Amino acid sequence: MAAKIRKGDKVVVLAGRDRGRNGEVIEVRPAQERALVRGINMVKRHQRQTPQQEGGIISKESTIHLSNLAVADPKDGKATRVGFKFVGEGHDRKKVRFSKRTGVEIDG
Repeated sequence: MAAKIRKGDKVVVLAGRDRGRNGEVIEVRPAQERALVRGINMVKRHQRQTPQQEGGIISKESTIHLSNLAVADPKDGKATRVGFKFVGEGHDRKKVRFSKRTGVEIDG
């Protein structure tokens, strides 16, 4: 199955305490249906000191469920649904994602 949300996509948060904010997908975990988004769903973690790393309380991103994310439209940055279409002919045919709002292809 082709993924609607992929690493590197610009996304809009639809629900939760970060609703309305934008970010870039760092990592997608399809098995858990979750994604890490830069700067979104920040949590505090207590870190033990090691020779390589300083101890203390650090902030890091936590995963967010894919149902709470929508791809940002390349044209205006608003949330959009993703569709798939084939472009090209014969052996050069490729499956590409496009915005259902504006019809613009989503590069990725």
